[in-house]
Amino acid sequence: MQKNKKSGRGGCTDVLCCVIFVIVILGYIVLGTVAWMHGDPRKVVYPTDSYGQFCGQQGTPNANKAILFYFNILQCANPTVLINLQCPTTQVIQTLFANHLSFCLSWIALYLALACFVTDASVSLVYLSCVYPSAQTDLPLTSTFLQRCFPDFITRNGTLTVANQTSFKDGHGKIRIVLSTNLLDAKEVGIKIFEDYASSWFWILIGLVISMLVSLIFILLPRFTAGVLFWMVIFGVIAAVGYGIWHCYWEYSSLKGKPDSDITIPDIGFQTDFRVYLQLSQTWLIFMISLAVIEAIIILVLIFLRNRVRIAIALLKEGSKAIGCIMSTLFYPIITFLLLAICIAYWAVTAVFLASSGDAVYKVMSTLPNCKYTNLTCDPETFSQSNVTKLCPGSQCTFAFYGGESLYHRYIFVLQLCNLLVFLWLVNFTIALGQCTLAGAFASYYWALRKPADIPPCPLASSFGRALRYHTGSLAFGALILSIVQFIRIILEYLDHKLKGAHNAFTRFLLCCLKCCFWCLEHFIKFMNRNAYIMISIYGKNFCGSARDAFFLLMRNVMRVAVLDKVTDFLLFLGKLLISGSVGVLAFFFFTRQIPVIQQEVPSLNYYWVPLLTVIFGSYMIAHGFFNVYAMCVDTLFLCFLLDLEKNDGSVSRPYYMGSSLRAILNKKNHKRPEEKKIGRQQKK
Repeated sequence: MQKNKKSGRGGCTDVLCCVIFVIVILGYIVLGTVAWMHGDPRKVVYPTDSYGQFCGQQGTPNANKAILFYFNILQCANPTVLINLQCPTTQVIQTLFANHLSFCLSWIALYLALACFVTDASVSLVYLSCVYPSAQTDLPLTSTFLQRCFPDFITRNGTLTVANQTSFKDGHGKIRIVLSTNLLDAKEVGIKIFEDYASSWFWILIGLVISMLVSLIFILLPRFTAGVLFWMVIFGVIAAVGYGIWHCYWEYSSLKGKPDSDITIPDIGFQTDFRVYLQLSQTWLIFMISLAVIEAIIILVLIFLRNRVRIAIALLKEGSKAIGCIMSTLFYPIITFLLLAICIAYWAVTAVFLASSGDAVYKVMSTLPNCKYTNLTCDPETFSQSNVTKLCPGSQCTFAFYGGESLYHRYIFVLQLCNLLVFLWLVNFTIALGQCTLAGAFASYYWALRKPADIPPCPLASSFGRALRYHTGSLAFGALILSIVQFIRIILEYLDHKLKGAHNAFTRFLLCCLKCCFWCLEHFIKFMNRNAYIMISIYGKNFCGSARDAFFLLMRNVMRVAVLDKVTDFLLFLGKLLISGSVGVLAFFFFTRQIPVIQQEVPSLNYYWVPLLTVIFGSYMIAHGFFNVYAMCVDTLFLCFLLDLEKNDGSVSRPYYMGSSLRAILNKKNHKRPEEKKIGRQQKK
């Protein structure tokens, strides 16, 4: 097969989808601009009272009142907060305090008091409490956070208190014990954690750098250690299962002559104490038979699929060599991360501006679970004269969100759905671009007859340019299919959340089946897209043709696919555990001062587990990023290997491009050209 057929330059593919993709991006920019013109992010960032009025913003009626108070802060734990994003306790400014309303506190009052007080008493007492700390209050001393007042929990002599008190009124006249609320001293713990990060950030960075170096070494070493590591683990598993069989037989033999040990499991039925089953000989017989079956399956698989296992190990070694020749591929995930960060930021900003468009909308909020008026719209001016307050005592007409009656405001929900769908499309396109770019770089390595001499210069940059120039439409097409499936899954999750309280068993069963089916469909599409992008990078065909070719190629080699997939997943998962575990053990000995050489360098910590868990989690994520590149490399080389076997025969005109180790396993040889034979004879002389 000629080399120019593997360049991926088959001309522009899926042009129509490329045009649609560009139009959608332009429309997405227009959507963001319109949302920016109509939205007001202050409505989300800054606190508002129950009438939607800002706290502490210049040009507003409450410019000198910056802090938001809650009359019953405990009501913020109500589940309705998750639906309306609004605390079901009244929050109002200025003179509207007759119904025990919370308010925005004056900067001057805050300066004089140096603390926030909340009360359920009259209006005058509320304001005076902010000015004079000695004023009588029902709710405790609080502290400010994000321009909102929250209870200030402090430990006094080992006892959790609020304003030096162990009890307070909860806004309904009930006495609450601080300890009975099961609240921890979160403020002190947060400060200590922040101090630990401030004193250990340098060593955390060193730990992450070490994990990056170890990940790099682990990727480059499989060319020497993949076979040894795999067979050691396999024989270790065989030995462990064998020991389990022997132990089960020993337990079975020792229980065989004892009384009551021959009772069967159905005779005793279900027992909550599982130790009862261990006193039965039948239990150990079942364990022994199960382990024997597992042992037999492992041995038979190794006997009959040993060549396929050897091929998988050889491809892992070849993947390590390919990354060693194209080291820049290890840092491409940084580009993917930056592009994903841009997509997420644009989506979030657009969603915030859309959500903050319009005028204030008020809804009924009630702490009663059976109030039928909950979440219905209301008018705060006439709410006190309505029947709602009588049917649902304690209910309030509070600000919920921003909306309107114009065409734009009526379709804000639809625009939010469009924002989500385009966001998913851009994210999946970014991932597809990364996969196609890496596949093109590794394919250029495989289809070089003399490695590394025939590898083209700058393979990663060349592959990135080809993917954008020729295959943007194909990548967008595959990303769109996956995005639609993910979008449907999100809708199903939303419906499932809404129907959780429904008693229709058939509806919930149908919804569960749909969720399961679309979950399977999403994973299948991800698998097919990944292989389709590899075929696109090799042949340069459109998405549908590449997906069809990849599917039938994999089906013709289904056993090799299964073995390679499991062997690769096993070794990469083992590598992630080894890297994060080894770096974590090193960090544990360091932060617990168990390394004598550098004990003086260890910072003083409140909780050594804070930097330890950070290092372990960061190490795992770094290893995951490196190994994703390695997995893409192995998958690309595998498809190239299958194509090589089908299209080439080792002749002078169609030589095998696979490495010598793979040719040795398959007993394949390349016939030398006459000039190569002549050079070989001269070298022998």
